[in-house]
Amino acid sequence: MSQLLLLGDEALAQGALDAGMSGCYAYPGTPSTEIMEYIQASDEARERGVHADWSANEKCAMEESIGMSYAGKRTMVCMKHVGLNVAADGFVNAAITGVGGGLVVAVADDPSMHSSQNEQDSRFYAQFAQIPSFEPSSQQEAYDMAFAAMDLSEELRTPVLIRLTTRLSHSRANITRAEVRPENEVCLPADPRRFVLLPSIAKTNFDGLVARQPQFVARSEASSFNSLADGPDHSLGILATGIAYNYVMENFGENGCPYPVLKVSQYPLPVKQIRQLLETCDRVLLAEEGAPFVEAQLHGPLGLNDKIIGRMTGALPRTGELNPRLVAKAMGLETTTAAPLSELARPRPPRLCAGCSHIDSYHALNEVMAEVGKGRVFSDIGCYTLGALPPFEAISSCVDMGASISMAKGAADAGLGPSVAVIGDSTFTHSGMTPLLDCVWENSNVTVFLLDNGTTGMTGGQDSLGTGRMAEICEGIGVPKEHIREFVPLKKNHAENVRILREEIIEYQGLSVVIAFRECVQTLRRKKKKS
Repeated sequence: MSQLLLLGDEALAQGALDAGMSGCYAYPGTPSTEIMEYIQASDEARERGVHADWSANEKCAMEESIGMSYAGKRTMVCMKHVGLNVAADGFVNAAITGVGGGLVVAVADDPSMHSSQNEQDSRFYAQFAQIPSFEPSSQQEAYDMAFAAMDLSEELRTPVLIRLTTRLSHSRANITRAEVRPENEVCLPADPRRFVLLPSIAKTNFDGLVARQPQFVARSEASSFNSLADGPDHSLGILATGIAYNYVMENFGENGCPYPVLKVSQYPLPVKQIRQLLETCDRVLLAEEGAPFVEAQLHGPLGLNDKIIGRMTGALPRTGELNPRLVAKAMGLETTTAAPLSELARPRPPRLCAGCSHIDSYHALNEVMAEVGKGRVFSDIGCYTLGALPPFEAISSCVDMGASISMAKGAADAGLGPSVAVIGDSTFTHSGMTPLLDCVWENSNVTVFLLDNGTTGMTGGQDSLGTGRMAEICEGIGVPKEHIREFVPLKKNHAENVRILREEIIEYQGLSVVIAFRECVQTLRRKKKKS
């Protein structure tokens, strides 16, 4: 079959297409964005009519995938790790309803927090929902696992999670394609009542999910993605998961690893192979990217298994990404010291693009807020979060998507006034509309400064579902029309923009929304280049 040079994200996307996927749902978030972008750019997907539009948020994407699966089609939902928090309601309950067509939940974790607020490990979510999960160690496995996960999902009537991590998502390798499978026909579930989670039905479904757990373990133990390779030296055994398996093997090259190595890339944990490794080796090193997910289970709640070393024991760092050098040190191998950085290498902190509309927005906001003091501007997640850094230092918080409006309301409820929320257009439609409704209900003394650049700028310029409708949406939610103000953030408009902000933030005691609209300079440049 043909070969392609693909990112890990792209390999998973191509695998899902070749496995007969009919629809992909997602909200952009690094390092998962390229999965959907690859499908959107695919001629094959376009010719087949594969659904590939962005959703308003991860919860919507999850539930839309459940709907396509209900209709019998194969589907995939994609997000970054913190997006799974947003999708958790539908995700957990999909394990209770079961699926029709294969349903794959692709989640890209971000160890070391390259572009995220935390380092959470999505394997815990799969364990919590009691569903099978996969963790590829290579781009080829990411491709192959799309087939395996779709098949397993339909066979065992369960959603299946595939966990990627940043290094695999954003590195390239050749993959060999398999034979393309046809898409499923529309087919309603034989027992549609299992999707009605009334307590009596949910209890029966949950009993069935628990009863299938031994099947899930048996499939892991028989999986080709889990393998135990013996070695002559049993003074140490190695259990490596996902991409950490590569970090182990890179230390030995053509000579091969002298220690027994259990590679785990499918969960629940393969109990028989783990028991064999523990019984035949003096010590066992746990190498896993992310949290000590496997290690904690093998130590037990009292941590009495002193044969096991890893992140919990200090053999490997407790936080951040692994690499071959860290793994080598844990195995007691000699390692070379990393070369010092050249004096020519200078740190380059992130900054807003030259010509970014947020620059003029922050200059206007800072001039107004200087009249009332710092600590009153609650921000959100997007390019504009860089307003926390010099030269602006304009914002005081960034917690999660939509939290700017919620926190501003809470602060206003506490008596802090004025209270300002800064939020982007895509983040607003993702999860800002609901807390705005809270503000409408109480006419909270909050000003929402909505920075509308017409795109999801931070992740590369994907569609923003509210483009051109921000004022209408706010009015529809209930914000008084006279306190929905709009301006264009440009230097020539600075005095007028300051006047509008001052009127709504300082002079008016109630809920207002100020919309600053100017198209993102990056998407504008791409449009001009294309034309």
